[in-house]
Amino acid sequence: MLDVAMKKRPLIVGLAVLSGVFLFFWLLVFVTAGMMGRTSSFPIGEKVGVIEVTGVIASSKLINERIIRFKEDSSIKAVVLRVDSPGGGVGPSQEIYAEVKKLVAVKPVVVSMGSVAASGGYYIAAPAGKILANPGTITGSIGVIMEFTNIKELLDKIGLSNQVVKSGQHKDIGSPIRPMTEADRKILQSMIDDVHLQFITAVAEGRNIDPDKVRLLADGRIYSGRQALEAGLVDQLGNLQDAIAVAGTMAGIKDTPRVVYPPREKAPFLEYFVEETISQVRQELHEQSAGGLKYLWSGVK
Repeated sequence: MLDVAMKKRPLIVGLAVLSGVFLFFWLLVFVTAGMMGRTSSFPIGEKVGVIEVTGVIASSKLINERIIRFKEDSSIKAVVLRVDSPGGGVGPSQEIYAEVKKLVAVKPVVVSMGSVAASGGYYIAAPAGKILANPGTITGSIGVIMEFTNIKELLDKIGLSNQVVKSGQHKDIGSPIRPMTEADRKILQSMIDDVHLQFITAVAEGRNIDPDKVRLLADGRIYSGRQALEAGLVDQLGNLQDAIAVAGTMAGIKDTPRVVYPPREKAPFLEYFVEETISQVRQELHEQSAGGLKYLWSGVK
């Protein structure tokens, strides 16, 4: 019996050590919870997901991966698309637009416009169930532009020439070393008009506005958030927190929604777990504090 007890003792000691480490970890989480900045929330309960689209839209890959991830996450009941972008490429904007439409078919989507959400930035916002902008947000710019610089005269002055061998008349369309022909211009204008029509159609469908009215708005001009509200391009004025609250209401989430952001790319699992845990603790402490304040105010007559 003594031998058996001695053999079990290392296991008991090991379990005790592991338990102590675990308790120390949670104590550390509580102590440092208030010292951390914004992170993704702990993946428990009903949540509102926030996806940020910032800067020039040059690629759709990362944004679409995040949209798909949040769409497939059953604990995320609504998504806020935070757009702070002047636009970008037609192709990437249309790819994000397509995924936003798919997301809208599954769960509520609210767009929160930051300082600017214009051109392609507005394109990707159009399918959302609700669009919120700040009064001074720069938005609109519903249009398409293609620019060419011609340096033929400069090359002539410095004595440089260029020889082109091409398979067809328009293969070098838009070339900077020869004047643009009328035929070239007609081809390019036809393409621009077609893409512009696609933009108008997307806005008309997403915002449920008559296409003829959208055409009047889609001459490339920009609008402030307040002007966009008057024109029907956005639904209401408000910031990101307002958009999160609207998304929570649309999803039927009671009380303050839990907010989750996509994790940093390629973050180590342990680091991600720690950040998720700390964020959850901060959320709980905030809710407890808010509840206490509410009780104190409700007791004042």
